[in-house]
Amino acid sequence: MSSPRPTIADVAHRAEVSIATVSRVLNRPDLVDAQTAGRVRFAIDELNYTPHAAARTLASHRTDTLGLLLPDIGGEFFQPLLQGVEAGVSEAGFDLLIHATRTPRSHNAPRRPLGEHNTDGLLVFTESLDTQELTRLHRVGFPVVLLHQTPPNSLDIPVVTIENQSGAQKITEHLMDVHGCRRIIFLQGPAGHEDSHWRELGYRKALKKHGVPFDPALVAIGGFDSNQARSTVEQLIHHGTDFDAIFSGDDDSAVGAIHALRQAGRRIPGDVAVVGFDDSIFAQILTPPLTTVRSPMEQVGREAVHQLIRIIRGERVELRLVLPTELVIRRSCGCQS
Repeated sequence: MSSPRPTIADVAHRAEVSIATVSRVLNRPDLVDAQTAGRVRFAIDELNYTPHAAARTLASHRTDTLGLLLPDIGGEFFQPLLQGVEAGVSEAGFDLLIHATRTPRSHNAPRRPLGEHNTDGLLVFTESLDTQELTRLHRVGFPVVLLHQTPPNSLDIPVVTIENQSGAQKITEHLMDVHGCRRIIFLQGPAGHEDSHWRELGYRKALKKHGVPFDPALVAIGGFDSNQARSTVEQLIHHGTDFDAIFSGDDDSAVGAIHALRQAGRRIPGDVAVVGFDDSIFAQILTPPLTTVRSPMEQVGREAVHQLIRIIRGERVELRLVLPTELVIRRSCGCQS
């Protein structure tokens, strides 16, 4: 009885690469670094693998296009990210397709506007693609890089994100060390949002470090949205919650918090210090200018593209790339500079 014919999966396993990398060595070896290609060719010779003609034809399809999935493309937050992605894609000689998911797809009728059929790889912002589809793409070896999202089920999908926790800790400690704040409200992002989770951990870590007991009554939903944050702060004031500072999970919610405070006759920063996160373009033109944490979103976009191109070329990449954040001091916290 003859042994089973070796498959492309067997070659990938022997060479310790993805199926997509084996396919690229067979069809576009110029996109794969020499060391990786040599390892794949050795595995092919060792297994006496012969690719099926139809499979080779299918695998050779290239679009020279990268895809970007976002929940939406509105708001100031996404502008620098899009600039970074666009610059990285252009420098690499690829085209770019962008799809805003907005609302979740039905599990009964999945829709795949971007994928293997029209791109060579995907950049996926948090909450833009469900776990089932991410798992499928990983299983078939399709290049994917995640933005601000830990891969599900411990899948080896690279992610590019920012240092949320240390940035949040630094700005909370600034409120305590420099301005003597102790009753600091933290406005969370949307439920389940990973950036918000890490920022709250930084907030809690700062409180613990300074011996300030955590008070759950000071944590409320801002939703990364100015209207929701405004409503939340109005309710906190109405219920008589005692606070001397607000750390908004992002700059959009800081705008809503400032509006609610002004409507209630609270002075900023005289009565309440307000700080944000991201350093959006409008942060420096608010009255007073907003103390915040600068997120290197343009760099996130560029680095994510670089990572994706490396995967497409069969090169090894970092599974988790975390870019540093920076504290930006302005007047909304009470500083004069």
